[in-house]
Amino acid sequence: MKQKLLKSCLIAILSLFVIAGCGKKDVKPVAINEKTDKCENCHMAVKDDQFATEIILENGKSMVFDDIGCMYKWLKENSDKKVANSFVKDYDSKEWIEASKASYVYDKPIKTPMAYNVISFTEKKDAQAFIDQHGGSLLTYDKLENHSWEKNEEMVKEMKEKMKGKMNMQDGHDGMEKEHSEDKH
Repeated sequence: MKQKLLKSCLIAILSLFVIAGCGKKDVKPVAINEKTDKCENCHMAVKDDQFATEIILENGKSMVFDDIGCMYKWLKENSDKKVANSFVKDYDSKEWIEASKASYVYDKPIKTPMAYNVISFTEKKDAQAFIDQHGGSLLTYDKLENHSWEKNEEMVKEMKEKMKGKMNMQDGHDGMEKEHSEDKH
């Protein structure tokens, strides 16, 4: 009798391990490689900073984005893809968090890489503290799906002008046309 009970307990324990092993695999974000990673939406380089986001598809493929807005644009255009999980970075700590568990702040003056002006926080209280100090609106993960995801065109223009100025400085001139040596003959 004791052996039968022991055998039954052993089978039950083994069954639990088998069932637990067949459960859904824990999906984790993949580290950003700043030298090679490009945004799946806008194809710009992705920095390992507080704006980076990531989607892991059910087939295990990892895709990174440089802005939360880029991730949502991609999701809207690829609604047929099966997403295992999505991640955003905490604005303050730059640590990965599941997108569904984050709190978000939108405000037009918030500068993000592609000017979608949404940032994420692990804790709602941190998002609210940011709003109290800088302004903005608190958004939940569910509200992001219906967010307009329009770029701040003024900010885009400003960023383009800044990049143009940097490129001119790298070329050795400050926006003035270069003199052509063949014109001086």
